[in-house]
Amino acid sequence: MKLIVRLLAGIVMGAAVGTVAPEAVTRVLVTLKIVLGSLIGFLIPFIILFFIAGGISGLGKSSGRLLAAAVGLAYASTILAGLLAFLVGVATMPALQAPAAAVPEETALQPYFELEIAPPVGVITALATAFLLGIGIAYTHSPTLKHMVDEGKRIVEAAIGAVVLPILPVYVGCIFAELAAEEAVFATLQTFIAVLGIVVLTHWAWLAIQYAVAGAVAGRNPLVLVKNMLPAYFTAIGTMSSAATIPVTLRSVRSNGTRENIVDFAVPLCAAIHLSGSMITIVLCSLAVMTLNLNLDLPGLGQMLPAILLLGLIMIAAPGVPGGAIMAALGVLTAVLGFSEAAVGLMIALYMAQDSFGTAANVTGDGALNQILDRLAGELEEAPSPA
Repeated sequence: MKLIVRLLAGIVMGAAVGTVAPEAVTRVLVTLKIVLGSLIGFLIPFIILFFIAGGISGLGKSSGRLLAAAVGLAYASTILAGLLAFLVGVATMPALQAPAAAVPEETALQPYFELEIAPPVGVITALATAFLLGIGIAYTHSPTLKHMVDEGKRIVEAAIGAVVLPILPVYVGCIFAELAAEEAVFATLQTFIAVLGIVVLTHWAWLAIQYAVAGAVAGRNPLVLVKNMLPAYFTAIGTMSSAATIPVTLRSVRSNGTRENIVDFAVPLCAAIHLSGSMITIVLCSLAVMTLNLNLDLPGLGQMLPAILLLGLIMIAAPGVPGGAIMAALGVLTAVLGFSEAAVGLMIALYMAQDSFGTAANVTGDGALNQILDRLAGELEEAPSPA
C-alpha cells in the first residue's frame, strides 16, 4: 500500500509541477524520465530471463498428471481471462475518452540530453533463452545451471526492490509533469479513474465464471464457494502478495471441502503460477493506454492474441513482489505492441494503482482451480491402473 501512496503522490506532484513550473524545469523532468525509462528497459530482459528460466526449471523437478493438470489449468485460466479482458476493452475503451490532438514534435518538450542504456539482448531473445535454460535444467538436472539461474533471480529481485520500485514514483511523476505541460493530464486522469472501475468489474465477472465452472465440475454451490474465499480476497487486498496470503488461502480452500493433500500441493503452486487477475489488468490497461494519444492504435485479435499467449507464459514465473507481474510484462508490451517509454510509464501507473485488487482476484481464483483439481484427483484415484 505504501508504494501506491507514493505513486499517487508522484502523479499529483508531477501534474502540479508540469502545470505551474517554467519550461526549463519541466525539461529537466523530461530528461530524467528518459534516463529512468532507459534504466527500466535495461532490466527487462534480465527479469524475463532469470524468472522464466527459474520458474520452468523449478516446475520440472516434479512430475505427474496432477502437476501437468495444475499448470495447464492455470495457463488456460490466465489466457481466457486475457481474452475476456480484450473483448471488454475493445467494447469500452474507445468510448472513455476521445483522443486529443497529437502534440506536434517540434513543439513538444525536448530533453536536455538522452542517455541510452541499451539492454544486452532483445526481449524475444531473452524469452527464448529462458525457455531453453529452464527446460534444459529440468531435463538434465544440472545443479550448476540451476544455481546460476537462482542466483541471477535473487540479484534481479534485489534490483527490483532496491532500484526499480523506489524510482517508479519519480518516473511516473516525470511523465505526468510532461503531460501537464502539454495540457493532456486531466483527460488522462479521467480515463485512469474509469479504467480502474472497468478492471475491478472485469475481475469480478471472471471470478463469477471461474466459480460457475468449478461449482459445476465439483458439484457444489458456487455462491458458498465464493463466500468461503472472501477472507483470502480481502487479505490479498491488504498484502498485495499471493505468497503472503497463502496461510489465509489455505484455510479458505479447506473450508470449501477440498482434500488436504490437494490443498497442500495446489494452493502454493497456484499462488506462483495462476495470475488471471493480473492478466485482466495488464490487457485492459494496455488498451486504455492506447487510447491516450500515444501514437498507438487499438489492436485487433490477430495482433493481441500473440501478446496474450506470451503474457500467459510470463505470468507463470512473474516476480513475487508488488508490481512484479507488470515489470515482467513490459517486454511483451514494447516488443509486440510497440509501447513507447511514455506508454510504459502510464502502464506502470495504471497497473500499480489497482495491484491489490488484481492480487485478490488471483488468490480467489486459486480456490476455483483447487475445486477442479480436487475433482480430477478423485477421478485419477478411481481410474484403474494400467496392466
